[in-house]
Amino acid sequence: MRRDAPPNDRPQEVVRIKGKEAILTADGVTEDRVACNELVVVAEFGEPIYPGFRRLGSIDRGGDKPAHVVIKGENYHALEALRFSHAGLIDCIYIDPPYNTGARDWKYDNDYVDAEDGYRHSKWLAFMERRLLLARDLLSPAEAVLVVSIDEKEYLRLGLLLNQVFPDARIQMVSTLVNPAVVSRPGAFGRSDEYVYFVMVGDAAPQRQRLSRDWVSSRGRTHTGSIRWDMLRRSGPNASRADRPTLFYPIYVDPKGPTIVEVGEPLGDGSAPPLRKDAVAVLPIRKDGSEGNWQAQPSTLRSRIGQGRVRVTGDSEKGFTISVLKDGEFQKIQRGEYRVVDTRADGSVIVERAVEDDTVLAIPGTQWRIDSHDATQYGSRLLSRFLPGSHFPFPKSLYAVEDCVRFFVKDKPDAVVLDFFAGSGTTAHAVARLNRQDGGRRQSILVTNNEVSADEAHALAASGALPGDEEWEAVGIFELVTRPRLEAAMSGRTPSGEPVKGNYKFTDEFPMAEGLEENVEFLELKYLDIEDVELDLAFESVAPLLWLRAGGAGPVIDRRRDGSGAPKALDLTDTYGVLFDPDHWRAFVERLPESVTTVFVVTDSPSVFASIVAELPSGVDVVRLYENYLSTFSINRRR
Repeated sequence: MRRDAPPNDRPQEVVRIKGKEAILTADGVTEDRVACNELVVVAEFGEPIYPGFRRLGSIDRGGDKPAHVVIKGENYHALEALRFSHAGLIDCIYIDPPYNTGARDWKYDNDYVDAEDGYRHSKWLAFMERRLLLARDLLSPAEAVLVVSIDEKEYLRLGLLLNQVFPDARIQMVSTLVNPAVVSRPGAFGRSDEYVYFVMVGDAAPQRQRLSRDWVSSRGRTHTGSIRWDMLRRSGPNASRADRPTLFYPIYVDPKGPTIVEVGEPLGDGSAPPLRKDAVAVLPIRKDGSEGNWQAQPSTLRSRIGQGRVRVTGDSEKGFTISVLKDGEFQKIQRGEYRVVDTRADGSVIVERAVEDDTVLAIPGTQWRIDSHDATQYGSRLLSRFLPGSHFPFPKSLYAVEDCVRFFVKDKPDAVVLDFFAGSGTTAHAVARLNRQDGGRRQSILVTNNEVSADEAHALAASGALPGDEEWEAVGIFELVTRPRLEAAMSGRTPSGEPVKGNYKFTDEFPMAEGLEENVEFLELKYLDIEDVELDLAFESVAPLLWLRAGGAGPVIDRRRDGSGAPKALDLTDTYGVLFDPDHWRAFVERLPESVTTVFVVTDSPSVFASIVAELPSGVDVVRLYENYLSTFSINRRR
């Protein structure tokens, strides 16, 4: 159809080509003439697409680390492509999708959705569901997390959708402060926070982190970081003797210590504890004089006494109180946060902090009021340091994204993190910082289109420009923000070559001008002709997808021919190899480095493929080209 056709216009069929002019029809009767260079090929939603990539350049500062990958293209089709390379392999997905504010900030059926659209909520849900279903296939079923940021416009509908798409996952929603200044809402409370859904798949769970006090200050004495002794007597529901009769028993205390000399057995209904001349029987009697119960069986309490976890306070006149270190508190000692420096007369441990900084090892609650998550200070203003003059709307705080991801990949130095609403590229920036903090080799994969805003599109169209024209593409999000932001973050230099001003803060502080020692590969999504793929005429476009499947580290094997123009029989890197000509399998196997994890074999013969697989080391992922590639996207057609 014509490049300048309005949104939702019916596709036209090319009837014939006459010179540089094409004859088109949409109804089989009426014909239209248009220059061939003004035509674009379109595919209906649901039709099979055969994706490839064009390499747009790279950043090489990370040695042999896997590269962060930034894909310029439609994210639905990019997710389909990633099903070939990363099905079941993604550890964490972080997305900040369109909030559907009605401000024409996203498209459906190739047109912007505004507040006047009566179907905008259902369109948004359909838009999201298609992508979440693909994302689900990419997450590791054993242990992975999907993190979704959202505001009040769609958080209720999003929650229902997430439950529908991930019925077996555990889902929590966090409220996080993003604007301490508060955004006013006419006739409503001002907005200062947003919401973050955590969809935990398999064994995924947030990990304890060493956190500053503002993470836990609102959670009371339980999480102040000090060792807490809890009363052994139960409070709250199920706290009476009748509720737990086996937990009503005497604890004999020698008043001279005071120390525990014996833990008795449960008493029958109405029976009194046996008397001892040398000790006082302490029972779980509540403040109102009623009979309560203890929180531990006699055998459990005896074990805890031996561990120094039971403490006696008080005297014969005022009475004795039995306190205990519960498992969570005792683990603070076992983890080394506190060290035992002495014991009391009753055998209970005396501890002091082993870590002197003002932090606490904890998992936070669901209310985050963290200074570093301020989207103005550490989103918009931080972005302007890397891209002076940039006006990208509402970037996330770098440190907020970093924290969300860290809770789930701290113990995974080789984690793969995906963001298919990449925006300004904050997720890749955050993952690169995580790597610097612990020497990790985590890899991010970002997907962003190169759309312009609705206002810019209107102005460009008025000047005669069309999507695909150089002046149009130059102001798209990928070219104007995502790519230059990451180039500046990694190099420490702004697009004009000046050192980035200022220091990173919080978790680790260092000058932004130092940059980050990471590799980045920029790719553009392409759509391939199935016949070219089958005939092995599209290898250069398929090659980055093979590199991705092999882990995205090291050089890309992207040439089907050698320097003299002759077809290659094989090619190898330290991480993967391609056998173009099965007749050369012996040389291929002999030259195969031990570090190779993935092998691609180009053959139409299943039996030849099977015989080559038998000669390769066990544990190597062996893929048949182009059968595996084509079948992957034929499956997509039937989805």
